[in-house]
Amino acid sequence: MAASTHDDLARRLRDAYTGGVIPPLRDGLDPVNADGAYDVQTINTRFWEAQGRRIVGRKAGLTAMAVQAQLGVEQPDFGVLFDDMAVADGGRLDPARAIQPKAEAEIAFVLGADLPDPETTSEQVAAAVATVHAAIEIVDSRIADWKITFADTVADNGSSAFFVLSDDGKMLPGLDVYSAGMVMEINGAIASTGVGAAALGNPLNAAAWLARTLAARGEPLRTGDILLAGALGPMVALTPGDHVRAIVGGIGEASFTYEKV
Repeated sequence: MAASTHDDLARRLRDAYTGGVIPPLRDGLDPVNADGAYDVQTINTRFWEAQGRRIVGRKAGLTAMAVQAQLGVEQPDFGVLFDDMAVADGGRLDPARAIQPKAEAEIAFVLGADLPDPETTSEQVAAAVATVHAAIEIVDSRIADWKITFADTVADNGSSAFFVLSDDGKMLPGLDVYSAGMVMEINGAIASTGVGAAALGNPLNAAAWLARTLAARGEPLRTGDILLAGALGPMVALTPGDHVRAIVGGIGEASFTYEKV
C-alpha cells in the first residue's frame, strides 16, 4: 500500500513541472515522515535518471536552526543536483522553466576525493575539497504557495530547481568559510545578508552531515560531486527581469539574470 501511495505522490510531483502546482502531500505523507518522503524522492530520482538526466552532486537544505524549528524537525534534508539544473555564472534562467522560484546565496564545494565513510567528519570533508565557490541556489516548489512541511520539501527533491557556481573556484586552505560574510543583491539593491556559520554552524559541518547521511544510505559522495552546503541568509522571491548577484567574502561572487534566454 505504501509503495503504491509513494508512486502516486512521485507522479504528482513530476506532473507539476508541466501541469502547475499541487496541494501539499498530506493525504499520503505525514508531515514529519522522513523515510516515506525520501522514498518518494528516490522514485523520482530513478525516473529522471532513466530519462537521461545525470546526477552531478547534492544539496543540503534546512541547515538553519530557525527553519528546522519552523517545520518541526531537528535535522537538515538533502536533494539531488542534476546536470540540467546548472545555470552558467553570469548567464540567464528562462522564467518559463520555473514555477515560484526563490534565490538564496550559499557556499559550494567541489570534491577532489570520495567520501564513503558514514562517520565522515568536517575535517575529512575539508581534506577532500578540491575547490570552494560562491553559489546561488534557485529553489522552487511544486507545492502551491510554498505551504510545505518537512515531508513535502524532501519528497519534492529538497524544493530544488537550479544552481549557479562562481567560475573562479578557490582552494580551501586559507579560506574562512565560518565567518565569511554574504551579501545577495537583486538589481543592485541588497536583498539578503548572512554568514557562513548560518549553515549548521559551518558549511563544512553541513557537508559532513551530507556525506554521512548519503554514505549510510549506500550512495556516497564521489570525486567531482558538487555540494551546496545550505543557505547563508534568507531566500528572496524572483520576478522576471531580476538580476541576482551573491558575494561571499574571501570566496568570490556568482550571478545570473532571471529572463528569457
